[in-house]
Amino acid sequence: MLDGLDSSPARYNVLANQVFMARLLEGEDELTLAMDKWDGYPADRDRLMTFLHERRPSNPVVLTGDLHTNWVNDLKLDFERADSPTVGTEFAGTSISSSGDGVDTGPQGDNAMGHNPHIKFFNAQRGYVRCRLSPARLRTDFRVMPYVTRPDAPIATRASYVVENGTPGAQET
Repeated sequence: MLDGLDSSPARYNVLANQVFMARLLEGEDELTLAMDKWDGYPADRDRLMTFLHERRPSNPVVLTGDLHTNWVNDLKLDFERADSPTVGTEFAGTSISSSGDGVDTGPQGDNAMGHNPHIKFFNAQRGYVRCRLSPARLRTDFRVMPYVTRPDAPIATRASYVVENGTPGAQET
């Protein structure tokens, strides 16, 4: 992967990823990291973040699934420091119907965003993520439905973010 990124001529280097890449501290009384995400492999994640910082492949964007929720994360050289350089962006998408109707945000999102300054967005509604690429930007729309447990749910864009060419990190539109 690193060799491919290092020699990539692409304007946007999009990595398909199965599990949450950004650090995710969670908990009430005691903060913990889940070991079935990249948090369980900190040396590997550190190696990738260092590579992105030092080699600077063009516009790294990670698309992640497996969470049944929506997220936008800045990928940081050092997740322990809020002022650490942003080296890429992670967009994580929900499931279309698993786990029932979902909710807009709630305690899980409030807790995660309160402990992780690199998380820019959380949403737990059902839907999908739509990405559109142009030479100037990658735009990501989080399309959600208020319910999936009965027919004819309307779909709407809950939030949109862009990664501008040459500028790491996502900005809400």
